[in-house]
Parts: sequence; C-alpha cells; structure tokens
Amino acid sequence: MDDVDPSPLRHFVIAKRSISSIFDQLLDFVKDGSAFVDEAWQSDDLGQVAAEEQSLEMQSCATKLATIREVLLRRHMKVAFFGRTSNGKSTVINAMLRDRVLPSGIGHTTNCFLRVEGTDGDEAYLTTEPSNERRSVTTVNQLAHALHMDPTLDSGSLVRVLWPKSRCALLRDDLVLMDSPGTDVTLELDSWIDKFCLDADVFVLVGNAESTLMNTEKFFFHKVSERISKPNIFILHNRWDASVTEPEYIEEVRKQHLDRCVSFLAEELRVVGLDDAAGRIFFVSAKEVLISRMQRAQGMPETGETGGALAEGFHERLREFQRFERTFEEFISQSAVKTKFEQHTVRAWQISEAIKAVMDAINIASADRKICCLEEREEQRDRLDFVRGQINRLTDSVKERIKTLTEDVSARVATAMTDQIRSLPVLVEEFRADFNPTQETLELYKAKLLQHVEERIIGCLAHRCSVSVLRDIRDAQRHMIDSVRPLLSLSVQEQLSAPSPSFDLTYDLGLVALCADFRENIEFQFSLGWTALVTRFIGAANAKRALSSADPRIQEGSNFKDEMVVSVATGLVSVTSRASMTVLIIGGVVCLRCVTMLQVWRSVGWRLIALSLSLYGLLYLYEKLTWTNASRERALKQQFTEHAAYRLRTIIPVTSSACSQQVYKELVATFSRLTQRVDLSEAELEGNIRQLSFRIQRLENIQRRSKAFRNRATELETQLEAFSVQYLQGN
Repeated sequence: MDDVDPSPLRHFVIAKRSISSIFDQLLDFVKDGSAFVDEAWQSDDLGQVAAEEQSLEMQSCATKLATIREVLLRRHMKVAFFGRTSNGKSTVINAMLRDRVLPSGIGHTTNCFLRVEGTDGDEAYLTTEPSNERRSVTTVNQLAHALHMDPTLDSGSLVRVLWPKSRCALLRDDLVLMDSPGTDVTLELDSWIDKFCLDADVFVLVGNAESTLMNTEKFFFHKVSERISKPNIFILHNRWDASVTEPEYIEEVRKQHLDRCVSFLAEELRVVGLDDAAGRIFFVSAKEVLISRMQRAQGMPETGETGGALAEGFHERLREFQRFERTFEEFISQSAVKTKFEQHTVRAWQISEAIKAVMDAINIASADRKICCLEEREEQRDRLDFVRGQINRLTDSVKERIKTLTEDVSARVATAMTDQIRSLPVLVEEFRADFNPTQETLELYKAKLLQHVEERIIGCLAHRCSVSVLRDIRDAQRHMIDSVRPLLSLSVQEQLSAPSPSFDLTYDLGLVALCADFRENIEFQFSLGWTALVTRFIGAANAKRALSSADPRIQEGSNFKDEMVVSVATGLVSVTSRASMTVLIIGGVVCLRCVTMLQVWRSVGWRLIALSLSLYGLLYLYEKLTWTNASRERALKQQFTEHAAYRLRTIIPVTSSACSQQVYKELVATFSRLTQRVDLSEAELEGNIRQLSFRIQRLENIQRRSKAFRNRATELETQLEAFSVQYLQGN
C-alpha cells in the first residue's frame, strides 16, 4: 500500500514561492530606489548628492532583478531518465505519475526526448520543436501515434508533453520528468548533455536487473560528470521481479549489482561517498507498481498481468519503489532548492548590498551638502543683519552730513549775495545802452538793465558758490557710494553707476518780478530845494513818505512864518516817525536861518541878501542847464541801484534756502537710489535664505528617504537570511 504522507516536493514549491515573493519585493524596492536616485541625481540645485553612475547602477540592478524574477518563474525541479533502450525508462516515469502518460511496452520505444510537465488546463497536449504548435492528445495511443508519425523527430529532438495537473499529483509541484532515447542509439552524447542535461537536478539511470551496467551507460555518465560537477545520480535496477524465478540467487545477484554500482558512483564518478552510495541504488519493478497503482485508482484489486499483489516479493519491491520515490523527492527538492535558488539568493544579497552602498553614499553626500547649506544660510543671515544694521547707521550719518552741507551751502549763498549787493553799483554802472527819456525807450532800457544785473549776479554767485558746492556734493556722493558698496551683492554692484554729472546749482533771483514796482524819477530837482534836502538826509523813499504825509497847505502858504509853523506842526503829528522827525529838524534849521537872515538883514542890509539870492539863482540856473540825458541816466541808475539792493536783501534767505534745498534734494535722491540698491541686495539675501531653507528641507527629505531605503534593504536582507537558513543552509 502507498503511503499518503505529504510530498517532499512541496518543499521546493514553498521555497520557490518564498524566494519569488522576496524578489518581487526587491524588484519593487529597486524600482522605487532607482526613481529616487534619478530624482536626486537630476536635482542640479542640490549639488552632487547623487551621481549618474549610481543611477545607472540602480537601473542595472533593476534589470538584473527583473531577469532573475523571470527565471524564477520558470524554475522547476528536473529529473532526467537515461538508460539503454527498452530498460523501462518510460515505465518508471508512468509508475511515478501513477498513470500511462508515456508510451511503453513492446513495440513502443522512445525515439526522442520527452519532457513531461504539468499544465493548469484540463486537456493534455504536446508541442514539438521548433513550431511549438499545440497538438491535443487524450490517450497514450494517440501520443504514441503522434510521436511515430512525425518524420522530423530524431534522437536530438524535444517533445513537450503537457499533462493536466488535476490528473497527476506529482506534476503539481513544479516537477519536470525528462525521458530520453536509449544511450545506445546515438553517439551525440555531448549535444544531449548540452541541450537537455545541464539544468537537471537529478539523473536516474534505469538499468535492467537481468544484466549489468554497460559501457555505453558508464560512458554517458562520465560525460555528464565532466560537464556537471558531482551530478546527483540514482540507479534503478528495473524488472527485479524476474529474480523470483531464481530465489536462491537473489541476494547474490543483488550484492553483485550493488557492489558494481557503488564502485561506479563512488570510485569511478566520485559523485558520492562509499557510505552514501548504497542509498542511491534501488531494485524495483516499475511495471508492477504501475499496474498496481492504476488498478487501485480504478478501485480494482491489486492484481495484474504478473499476478499483482499475489506475486512473490511484490510488497518488498513496492516498498523499495516507494523508498526510491521518497528518497528521490526529498533529495531533488533539497537539491533543486539549493541549485536553483542559492546563486539567485547570493545575487540578491549582492544587489541589496550595492543598493545599501548607494543609499549610504547619497545619505553622506546629502548630509555634507546640508551642512554646507546650513553654514551658507547662517552666513547669509549674518550678512543680512549686518547690512540692515549698517544701512541704519549709514542713514543717520548721511542725514547729518546732508544737514551740515545744506546749512553750509545756505551760508555761502547768503554771504555771496550780500557781497554782490554791495557791488551792485559797479554792476549797474558798467551797464551800457541807448538812453532816451521817452516812455518806450525807458522801459526797454530798464528791461535790459534788469537782465544785465541778474545775469551778472547769477554769474558771480555761480563762480563763487557753484564750483565748491558741486565739489562738496560729488565728495558726499562718492562717500555714500563707497559706504554703500560693501553692503551690496556682486550682481547689484555691477549695476551700480557713478552719480550723474548733470546736476547744476541754479539761482532763481526773479529780479524782474522783484523790481516790477520800481518807478524812476528823472525830473529836474534843484539840489538846494526843499525836496532835495529832505531826500538827501533821509533817502528818497522815506522823504516821499514824509513829504506825502504833510498837509498840502505847506506848499501854498503865503508867508514864510506860516510855512514854518505848518512844518513844525506836521512834524509833531508824526513825532514817532523817523522821517517826520527829520523834516521837523530841517524845518527848524530853516527857521533858524530865516531868523538869522532877518537879523543879518537888519545888520548888513539888503545888498548882502541880494548877493546871496543872485548866487542861489545862478546855481539853480547852472543845474537846470546841466540836467541832460546823461544826468537823467545817472539818476535812474542810482535810483535803480538803491531799489534793487533793497529788494535783493529781502530775498537773501529765500535764495539761500532754495539753493540748500537743491543740494538737499540731489543728495537725498542719490542716497535714495543707493538705499534702493541696498533693498535689492536685502531682497536677494532673503531670497537666498528662503532658497537655502527649501534646499535644506529637500536634503533632509533625501536623507530620510535614503535611510528608509537602506532600512528596507536591511529588511529584505533579513528575509534573504531567513530563506537561506530555512532552505539552503539546512541542506
């Protein structure tokens, strides 16, 4: 009876599922890591935190893992059956599959390589090289017919037989069984090995118990041993049921076969030790096992063509076959796990280590770059604080300097204007133009005189003030620029230009408007007349006010004494006025003169008085005759000089203040432009600080992600270690 223990082949299936899951995780992990490295590498603003070589290495790892994953999906346990023709290789496979899958028996010899594997479908089919066209088969006879009717098949051809897994439990566990033509039918053993044997996990040599090992069989496995280091070989002595005909020689024949096979495996091939070689050799009857299992599957008694369970020694041969299956399954599952997955596990470990090295390098580079950015940001912040502090102090200093300079300009202009007013008679006297007392000519003359005086005064002011003031302004502007330049960034310094030389100090006297009320008096006036005397003592303006304030009857009085009284009375009316007081004094002098003349007249007589009057009249006549246009021009210039000097004195504060305001505006405008440049530098510093802060955040994120990737790689290595301990090291 067959045992119903779980198949050891599940060990391979579970291991394959486990390693595939690890590789799936590793592949997804490497793809994410590759995208991360590409992002870090292509971030030029972050510096060299990742290199192109690292990106290429990650892509290479992803490609290798994808390839390995595809290989893992195709991985399976493979056992190849070899032996001479008609030794029962196909029957052994059918017995293991518990059904007649491959043609076997009299008249059915395998003429090509048959690869039996499971399919998830419900129908069996086969494919042949190179078309891979599916051909449906439902019975062994159909399969045999298909194989024999194909003229293209030879001993080096491969036919894949896909048998439903639902009909054969052995094929459910990724097991592939390779049937072969007899080793005695071809000399192309090397091509067989290269095409079909290099990926085999176990080789089963099916011999005939009625004969010993032949040289062709030994020669083939010597070839295999040359290509594959220590191949796993089992030897089945099939048709052992024939030994029951000679029971007295069973043990002797068994020992003879066993010794020869042990010697072949341990001493010739050296694929196993002497102590373990016997465990690779079995004496079975595949046909008995196949019939028994097929009948049992059909619910029939275990009897068959050779007697079934009634045949002598059947149960012993059945247990031997079951022991072979159990040993084979355990060995192939353990061997296949090691041969199929060990190298991939090592490669996965190497890829994980390479990824960890990349992530460590990125973590270190980003940490170094982060330190540089932190230091640079701190420098930028210190620079910003320094610029703000310096510009505040510089603003106070510049304001004080501007204030001092404007006050100095105001004082200079005021002094220069005072000096120009003193030299006004010279400026007026040097004026030359045609003079005529007519109204039109006088207006033109005065206009030219005003223009001449204004131009000369402005020219003298510019000569005395503008040069020094402009020099002081340039010095102040250069001082501002030199003080501000260290506070500016290099890019802003390149935009910094020298102050414009177009500034010039202007003096807007407005002399025409100032002297618009000037009214000349070029009528003849006797120098010893009443008006002339008053004017001579108190000035023209004061005399005019004084004379206009007196009663008109003063000029119309009939006698001299009445005039004196009226003058005295007029002076008393405005005793607080300086002009009125002067008139009063002069009137008193005249009165005293008259009194004196009366006294003299009384003492000297009329002759002296007559002489005096004659001289007075001659003087009047002389002055009248000499009152020409030149005299009138001199009188006009004198009157204009007095009037203009008076008016100019009143605008000295206004003019000096206007000049100081011009200087103030120029300097303030210059400093304002410079402070705008400083503002640009501050804005640039603030932008740099924000950019550095954002860059630091990104570098910290890269650090966190690189650490997370490294930790994930460590976790996957832990899974690989666990897989290695569970499935590889234990073997």
